[in-house]
Amino acid sequence: MSLKARIQEDMKSAMKARETDRLGAIRLLMAAIKQREVDERIELDDAGIVVVIDKMLKQRKDSIEQYEAAQRQDLADKEKAEVEVLIAYMPQRLSQADIDAAVAEVIAAHGTTPAAMGKIMADLKARLAGRADMGEVNKLVKSRMG
Repeated sequence: MSLKARIQEDMKSAMKARETDRLGAIRLLMAAIKQREVDERIELDDAGIVVVIDKMLKQRKDSIEQYEAAQRQDLADKEKAEVEVLIAYMPQRLSQADIDAAVAEVIAAHGTTPAAMGKIMADLKARLAGRADMGEVNKLVKSRMG
């Protein structure tokens, strides 16, 4: 079953179970997927949907930080509930050892020159998209190179 079909089935089950919070988060996800498909005039595959979910997760995490800084715990809790729903559709996260191995392999292939940084990150993004926090991967690459 494709990821999109799984999301649609979960939306139906949330409707039947009257889980309004979960249904709202899934509808937001479906709207974001549909918007990207319309904007780019393509049909998103599972990898494209993971990119959309990853972007939504980053937005939610940023919102949570801002709401907590503004002492709006009610809004932060709502965002946290949406994060939990979205995480269920992400692929299994890689362990730190797997990430370290991928970084070491890519650095060995491209070298440690500052000019190679772009190529290294592009290669790692293709390999690790959705399965690792690319901000943390970037920090790891910089520490190994410099």
